[in-house]
Amino acid sequence: MRRGIAVRLSLSALLVTGTLVGTGAATATAGAEGSVAQPLSAGLLSALQRDLGLSPDEARTRLAQEADAAETEPAAREAAGDAYGGSWFDPARGTLVVAVTDTGRADDVHATGAEPRLVTHTDAELGATVTALDRLDAPASVASWRVDPRANSVVVTLVTGAERDAATEDFLAAARAAGPVTVSATTTRAPETFAAGTVGGDPWYTGNVRCSIGFSVHGGFVTAGHCGRAGQQAYGWDRSLIGQIQGSSWPGNDYAFVSVGNGWWTVPVVLGWGTVPDVLVRGSAEAPVGASICRSGSTTHWHCGTVLGKNETVNYSSGEVVHQLTRTSVCAEPGDSGGSYISGDQAQGVTSGGWGNCAGGGETWHQPVNEILGAYGLTLHTA
Repeated sequence: MRRGIAVRLSLSALLVTGTLVGTGAATATAGAEGSVAQPLSAGLLSALQRDLGLSPDEARTRLAQEADAAETEPAAREAAGDAYGGSWFDPARGTLVVAVTDTGRADDVHATGAEPRLVTHTDAELGATVTALDRLDAPASVASWRVDPRANSVVVTLVTGAERDAATEDFLAAARAAGPVTVSATTTRAPETFAAGTVGGDPWYTGNVRCSIGFSVHGGFVTAGHCGRAGQQAYGWDRSLIGQIQGSSWPGNDYAFVSVGNGWWTVPVVLGWGTVPDVLVRGSAEAPVGASICRSGSTTHWHCGTVLGKNETVNYSSGEVVHQLTRTSVCAEPGDSGGSYISGDQAQGVTSGGWGNCAGGGETWHQPVNEILGAYGLTLHTA
């Protein structure tokens, strides 16, 4: 019995410090220099091997290549100028690919270490198309839409098996009139948020909702906006008061800032849940499309996958629409909402929602952490 109590107390201490999950002292733009320079844990390599089918050596190589790609991206984007058509990480080549609409910019992009790819549409054109679609009224059969740099198009995802009624056809016609649009019908279920009813022993609660902590910032932590409203009290796994939700945006966005006090504190850590050692957060350099990414949450703990797309608008089954989310192949379940997405040691975002589960698979979306930091003027807590 005493052994069991000791284990529970050890876990609770991690939830109070590490799950207040955080990261260090960088600003919203901080982060490129940290990457995977620190020694990699065997647990992290094992998780990547399990979820991405990689050997330990392949996982080490991929993390190093992804860190290089993230560091190269800003210079490559600048080199492409107004011909920039987006970028992504190509795991087969182990390099950053940058789309350009002007062959004259290809050599400049190549000089940064990225591989140029000639396309028709600029990133600005594709972004304008997404903005136009955001103004439309999407029916329930439409799951999401996003810029896909590899397709050089805006991809509209439909729910497989959903009725292609007049409202769906009207939406698709208006979407195609707005710009370059491709239709995909690969989502088996409409996306949902991952909040849950109260379950004992979880990181934080508000009202009768359980969610997961995202990342520590100076003064508190960031999480999902659909977990609660500004002014509500936030409680820890043991139901003791953590603080108060200082700001919350939902729908349209899906993020919130919770103040921390009352004996709780923040640390630059993402909880590994025994699957991997707890991960120190060293910055928030954004991983490119195609890069590996892992998620920590209070229900399904630690899982990994890849970044599938960015700047995606998601039409949740409950009727709320959220913009500028990042799509991943990582699974999640109710209660994981608000939890951490991290690539190497770089904070990426907080869990918004998705479809499927961690038994049969699925996809999830996260709200990019740098957007949250900028919205509230927060500073990331980093190691």
